[in-house]
Amino acid sequence: MTFVVIETGGKQYKVAAGESIKIEKLSGDFKEGDTVTFDKVLLQDDGTNTTIGAPYIADAKVQAEITEAGRGKKIEVIKYKAKSRYFKLRGHRQPFFKVRIEKIQ
Repeated sequence: MTFVVIETGGKQYKVAAGESIKIEKLSGDFKEGDTVTFDKVLLQDDGTNTTIGAPYIADAKVQAEITEAGRGKKIEVIKYKAKSRYFKLRGHRQPFFKVRIEKIQ
């Protein structure tokens, strides 16, 4: 089974063809059904040979299709200082893309 480690959104993901992963939203105008290409491949393994990039593998690419675009669960960010009447409450929902890995080159 071939797998690769890609870098996107400041994080690293171990992926194989056919898998779905949830990644940080990509900058640009993407929507559901679009195809994206990840060219920051750090490691590639096909079961017998392992290739490690320095820092990236030059000719390796991973193609994926965006299956869902949304926002994550709401988190609350609270700032509080005791005895000083200071209280701030903010909510945040992180945008994400859910992508399905189509093929590894």
